[in-house]
Amino acid sequence: MALLPGGDLLVTLRDTGTLVRVAPDGTTTPVTGPGADALARETVHRGESGLLGVAVAPGTSDIVVQRTGTDGNAVLRGTLTGATLGELTTLLDGIASAQFHDGGAVAFGPDGMLYVATGDATEPRTAQDPDSLNGKILRLTPEGEPAPGNPVPGSPVWSLGHRNVQGLGWDADGRMFASELGQDTFDELNQILPGRNYGWPEVEGTGGTDDGFEDPLVTWTTDEASPSGLAVTDEGVYVAALRGERLWRVDLAELAEGAATPTVVLDGLGRLRGVLAEPGGTLLVSSSATDGRGEPRAGDDRVWRLTLGRS
Repeated sequence: MALLPGGDLLVTLRDTGTLVRVAPDGTTTPVTGPGADALARETVHRGESGLLGVAVAPGTSDIVVQRTGTDGNAVLRGTLTGATLGELTTLLDGIASAQFHDGGAVAFGPDGMLYVATGDATEPRTAQDPDSLNGKILRLTPEGEPAPGNPVPGSPVWSLGHRNVQGLGWDADGRMFASELGQDTFDELNQILPGRNYGWPEVEGTGGTDDGFEDPLVTWTTDEASPSGLAVTDEGVYVAALRGERLWRVDLAELAEGAATPTVVLDGLGRLRGVLAEPGGTLLVSSSATDGRGEPRAGDDRVWRLTLGRS
């Protein structure tokens, strides 16, 4: 999901390769046009792959998506006019895809650069290979080139050692956070720093600092979370949980003191895929009951608008 200028919501439908524009009153309009036609025609869905993340380029009417095609995952850009998507250009390709661990998040940071999360595509060792695009968070210019100031000049790699990052966000101080799905033991919320190694597949969860790996800020067991989308407000980091079927909050004030205990702020809505912070203090939360692992109800999937106070 991504917020458009004016308050509309843009939602990707992973399995069909389509986009829907949602007005604040809930009215939905399918996105059409040559770019939408190309996505629907060329997106390949298998397991967790398909049409994945979407972001709006600041100060423009352009959108960026990450999607799976016949040759793997790619990052594409096109101009959205109303509900019409123009021709797409490829910003980055050559990202390996698989039935699982495709990452998929795309987001523009406060520096105006484009950040792209990639999964290990079920090849864990790629996460430790600095020459592989997989198992990384990448930092690109809006035109798709490796961004100036990256840890290795000419390389798009911003951080490495990731298994399957699906959520990216920043707080008001510019600190970058990422939610990451673990394998069998721990899911993670990490603060992302340039050039740092987050350990996968050598370590899952905490305990890797002696080997030069970054410890997560917070961990969950995999049945509590399987974290996907992430949103940051003035109060905390909100993480949508798939297997855990909860919306978690990690308090920023507690993090500033050195440790935080995640709290559940919402449950009972099934598998949760995305979360976005709107101006004015509301959150948009999307479900993922129809992804093959949930228990769909009539009308699924859904997007809810929530006003959450501090507990």
